[in-house]
Formats: sequence, C-alpha cells, structure tokens
Amino acid sequence: MNQIFLASDGSPNALNATKEVIKLGAGFSEMQVTVITVIDTSEIKSAALDLKLDKDLLRLKHLKKIENTLGLLREADISHQVEILQGDPAERISQYISEHPADMLVLGSRGLNTIQEIVLGSVSHKLIKQADCPVLVVKR
Repeated sequence: MNQIFLASDGSPNALNATKEVIKLGAGFSEMQVTVITVIDTSEIKSAALDLKLDKDLLRLKHLKKIENTLGLLREADISHQVEILQGDPAERISQYISEHPADMLVLGSRGLNTIQEIVLGSVSHKLIKQADCPVLVVKR
C-alpha cells in the first residue's frame, strides 16, 4: 500500500481516522499520505461575501483546522502532502480520487443517526458509493 488519501476536516472523528492511517503506516515504510480537506462552499451564504473572501485567508484557516492531523502525521514520521479543494466535500473528494489513483481512502464517520443521514446524507456514505478505491470509514 503506497498511496493513502486521508479526508480531514479537523474534527475529532478525522483525528481518529488519522490515528488509523498511522497504524496502517507501521506496516508500509513507503506509504505516502495525501491529506484532502475541502472548503465547503455551501457554508458560504452569500455570493457577495464569497467575492470578498481572500482565497489565501480561506486556505490558511483550513490549514489551521487540520493542524492536529498534520502534527500527528509528522510525529509518526509519515510522508504527507495536503490538497485543499473547494466545493461539495463528497463530490470534490470523489473527483480528486478519480483523477489521482490511490490504494485507499480513509475518513472519519460523523456519527449521524438514521434520520439525519437520510435528510442530510453523509460524506462517508456518498464516498463509499462513489470512490474509485477502497474506503475505510473509522468510527469513533
């Protein structure tokens, strides 16, 4: 296993997924991790506000969100890079995977109940269906 994609939003569940990647890395010395984080444009309420936001500032804020994820990978001496995407998280991650082959995608589960998942959908559920590689969803 050489190329692992780790989807991270900086949440506690994403940190659990990071810890799982570190466990996987113990058996694969050549493993390269790409941390994928997505600026969810649905969170930006106004097009006018979107125009005013500085893209570099958004990138810095997102890097700050995943700082703990990156710190854990550095401590474990796992080679990694970061890809910051913009748009719907499930769609953008799925698109990235189709354009950049990987051995596995690892992500945390948000822990939605059945009703929430039906109404909101979940990124992990969508990626299980859409991703062009095996998907490991790490529960709490």
